[in-house]
Amino acid sequence: MAAPTVTASLNSSTYAPGDPMTLTVTYGDPDTKTLTVTVVVTDAQGNSSAPAKVTAVIDPLTVTVTDDAGRTWTKLSDTGTVAVYRAVA
Repeated sequence: MAAPTVTASLNSSTYAPGDPMTLTVTYGDPDTKTLTVTVVVTDAQGNSSAPAKVTAVIDPLTVTVTDDAGRTWTKLSDTGTVAVYRAVA
């Protein structure tokens, strides 16, 4: 199995105390699999519904953010490949 990948960047390289800090995390896993399930319903006369599809991710990823000052990082958004966090300097 391949290891997940991650890159991270802050919106600035320096902050004054109390400044908002925005962290952008881009992540992925080359061996994460998406499973698609297709469902068709057929009645006794042989009439069938249109296919309905639903997906699920096998081996989902979890992003954890900590720093050495003990700040609380709040997740603002997460698309499944890019997550944005905010903390106060």
